[in-house]
Amino acid sequence: MGNDIEDTPESWEVVASRTPFEGAKTSVKSDQVRMPDSAVVRRDYQVHPGSVCVLALDEQQRVLVLKQFRHPVRHRLWELPAGLLDVAGENPLHAAQRELYEEAYVKAEDWRVLADFYTSPGGSDEAVRIFLARDLADAEGERYTVSEEEADMETARVPLAELVAGVLAGRLHNPGLVTGVLALSAALASGGVEALRPALAPWPARPYEA
Repeated sequence: MGNDIEDTPESWEVVASRTPFEGAKTSVKSDQVRMPDSAVVRRDYQVHPGSVCVLALDEQQRVLVLKQFRHPVRHRLWELPAGLLDVAGENPLHAAQRELYEEAYVKAEDWRVLADFYTSPGGSDEAVRIFLARDLADAEGERYTVSEEEADMETARVPLAELVAGVLAGRLHNPGLVTGVLALSAALASGGVEALRPALAPWPARPYEA
């Protein structure tokens, strides 16, 4: 099959739609969707602006990770620097660079797209783009003031191989981190990071102006 294995866009008729909940950043939509057999069923899902993650890799093959409390799952998770696409049409690369600066006070010279995925396509339309960032250095200028959960974050630089082992052993669970470290491991084992997509590669799930 080779290159024939590809997700394809498709839309089924929405007979009716309502939004029973609207939060600060996300909402819940309830659609009445016509199935191929003509039956109409209800589908409830979270409407999400989308997110970016940054796998920042230093010269010692260590990954910059953050440990952050996540109330819904009642866990403190090791994660990659990440953030919401707060502005419609926002360039995801710019958002990723901002998050790396704000959460880790780090900048990077080399950026590539590592992976794109939907976090939970059966219950949310959230799309995530993971960037690989290399040639790291300390950021310049005033440090960003964090608040809420971010004020209690722990940071570390962990060898990539150690993170891969942690994922496979069931010790690490954040989807951005899991996807990112396994994707990077696969890239390094095949064509190398030079074969990854450029940082401004198209992203149909969240179109943006370059």
